[in-house]
Amino acid sequence: MGTRLLGYLFIIAALVIVAAVVYRNGSKSNVPIVFSPTQILNATWLNYKSEYLEAGTYRTLDPARGNITTSEGESYTMLRAIWLGDKQTFDKSWTWTKDNLEHKTGLPGQGDHLFSWLFGKQANGAYGVLTAQGGDTTASDADTDIALALLFAYGRWQDHSYLGDARVIMSDIWSNEVVTINGVPYMTADNKEKTETGPTAAVNPSYLNPAAYRIFAEFDNGHPWDRLATSSYAVINGSMSAKLGGTSSAGLPPDWVNINKTTGAMTAAAASSDTNFGFDALRVPYHVALDYEWFGTPQAASTLQKMRFLTEQWQANQKLASTYAHDGTVIDTAEDAAMYGGTIGYFMVADPAHAAEVYQNKLQYLFDPDTNTWKEMLSYYDDNWAWFGIALYNRDLPNLTKGLPPSAFIQ
Repeated sequence: MGTRLLGYLFIIAALVIVAAVVYRNGSKSNVPIVFSPTQILNATWLNYKSEYLEAGTYRTLDPARGNITTSEGESYTMLRAIWLGDKQTFDKSWTWTKDNLEHKTGLPGQGDHLFSWLFGKQANGAYGVLTAQGGDTTASDADTDIALALLFAYGRWQDHSYLGDARVIMSDIWSNEVVTINGVPYMTADNKEKTETGPTAAVNPSYLNPAAYRIFAEFDNGHPWDRLATSSYAVINGSMSAKLGGTSSAGLPPDWVNINKTTGAMTAAAASSDTNFGFDALRVPYHVALDYEWFGTPQAASTLQKMRFLTEQWQANQKLASTYAHDGTVIDTAEDAAMYGGTIGYFMVADPAHAAEVYQNKLQYLFDPDTNTWKEMLSYYDDNWAWFGIALYNRDLPNLTKGLPPSAFIQ
């Protein structure tokens, strides 16, 4: 009897070793039985801080681009910090952003409280806003995310300074980045679209954030943020269905689109590559999925369901390419973690039958529980969007203003 038991134990041990070897050699179908999302999110955050935050200043770096800093990068750091409750990192990141990117900080009645989008090493060797490259222009997605992060910080820590900062940013977003066409407000890409001469304004569909606008409406009754959320869906859906200079559309949003300042009609942006679904547009499903997750917005679900092309690609290839033309033609066959992080929201809402496959094989698989970080170092952008996608799938991106007492909102 003892010999038989030892035999059984030997067989079990051998099977465990084989399973471990298969997993360690890269089989995407053999993920650990116990795989904690909390472990992934916290461990990769520590790695992100080590790799992408400058020691001392906490400035967010993009090493692949000469350690430049974007307002987008600062907003990503602030959002990740607030969702993980890392107050030290949040405060240091916000302080650096305010001190170095905010327009004309500390001059009452001058400038605004929006943020220069590009900071780095200047021609004279000093570091600062790269005005020669248009770095003092804003990016409306970053301004929106920074304001949202500050509202979340107020929701988590009840420090009224966060709320005060968020309110002036929200007001300046509306004043400088929103254009009104035939009575309808539209979010443009930056603070120059509203004032520059010319018949059209540039719009980046991935900058549109209906869920954030609904939260802004709770704290700012001076501007019709709910109407901006509605017009954002008009832009997203319109850009998905329009041919944009081509012969057909695959039903995916483009990276960029132009909107006529008189009629509101949409046309293709100047460069043909701007109509691609790629580096920028992959964020659209994420933002729309957040609106569904936080507010159950029916239009969010119907918009995501129109992106059926993603399911077709997954079923046919068990992967997504990093870039598609507007008609669905593959432009770049390479795979990017950011594409899966951005599109997982589509699968969660419109195709839950495949959501688990995409998550396990393309996002969860990126993490190595033995080293407690990514299996391979991800770029700044991929790191962020893999993290956001993993957190969204596991419903670890709460609306931190939900449940605040009525006195916390509009005053």
